[in-house]
Amino acid sequence: MIRRCAAADFDRILAIINDAAQAYRGIIPDDRWKDPYMPAEELADEIAAGIGFDGYEIDGTGLVGVMGVQPVEDVTLIRHAYVATAHRRSGVGSALLEGLLARQDRPVLIGTWAAAEWAVAFYRRHGFQTVPDPEKTRLLRRYWTVPERQIETSVVLADARWRARTATGPESG
Repeated sequence: MIRRCAAADFDRILAIINDAAQAYRGIIPDDRWKDPYMPAEELADEIAAGIGFDGYEIDGTGLVGVMGVQPVEDVTLIRHAYVATAHRRSGVGSALLEGLLARQDRPVLIGTWAAAEWAVAFYRRHGFQTVPDPEKTRLLRRYWTVPERQIETSVVLADARWRARTATGPESG
């Protein structure tokens, strides 16, 4: 079952993120890795900045996956999409993404590590396309608050609404 996460889910959201992020160890640049991958203070800051989480819950197990959305200006960002290691490749991520996308009425962008090929492939299977590097850099600077090193080592994927909008004219910004 998919549901909105509440304040009481904070510790479980944090545990899922830090468990699932272990997949990045040795994949993303060493200077971008930290342990824990997301400290509690960082998650609290992200929620305070407007990220709302949906969670996938299994009866008897509790939350096993989370995915955040953050409205920023004229787009929605998918943020912090993680599935607990024991539940990967079981449809949890797809269910969360499809549920969140169904509720969006504006373009959706996703940023992820370029080296996380499995994540990029996942979003491509769901209709997202990688934007070219110059556009990626512009989008990351406009819609995200991330360090330059993360901009260098990330990709941005855009949904069909974004692509249709950018195909009809120059993007303001």
